[in-house]
Amino acid sequence: MAIRPVFIPREDGPALVEIVNVDFEWSPGLSVSQKQKSIASLHSNFQKQFPDARTLEVSSKSEEELGRQLSAFNMGVTSKNGHFISVESLFQSSKVFVSDSGILGPFRELMLASPKEAKQSEKLKNAGVLKHFSFRPIEAREEEIWPTEPKTAFYDWLYLNTLNNSPLKVHLAHYSAFTDIEFNPDKSINCQAYSVALWCALTRRSLISGEIPGREDFLRLVTQFTIHNTSDGVPRNMSLF
Repeated sequence: MAIRPVFIPREDGPALVEIVNVDFEWSPGLSVSQKQKSIASLHSNFQKQFPDARTLEVSSKSEEELGRQLSAFNMGVTSKNGHFISVESLFQSSKVFVSDSGILGPFRELMLASPKEAKQSEKLKNAGVLKHFSFRPIEAREEEIWPTEPKTAFYDWLYLNTLNNSPLKVHLAHYSAFTDIEFNPDKSINCQAYSVALWCALTRRSLISGEIPGREDFLRLVTQFTIHNTSDGVPRNMSLF
């Protein structure tokens, strides 16, 4: 057995995203078929509690094409030079660390690496303690510093900007809950399924229209609410509605 979170966008109340942690049968193995067995068990057990929910797996292992396309490995932007930059690579390239050697990063070259290569880069593994994020979409602009608190804010902002400009967003109206079988809250903080749920909550409450707000306005917006995000570390249900 295993426990994984299900993220539910809320149209009212103090939290934008609620989390239900669900026990399910884990199918060991790295193959897509094994991952999809785990997804099916997770969704089935969640459905027993909330039979009216329609749940979407957001990862490259999703059985639905929409879920695969929404993976942070597949979502991204195209540069003026025609290079595709995934959300994952852009996020990893923006990390700045502090160590005995001083300040290391950001590692802009990782923007053009594959998302898997960027995430697993030795430069990041040996860089020290994460200090902040330095966002610079183009060289002509000054860098924009993002703090590490709230813990998922910068990742969410990057993902929401990409999703907000994607035609995929129109299909999310059909779903009321989101999962990511690859996300383990004991090992990771940022989660694409949480980001999708956050976008749904903000749009359904009419808190965003048009472009996603810039850094300061975005931070003010999300911190108005109780933040039940992936970094809370609560092993059981944070809310059962």
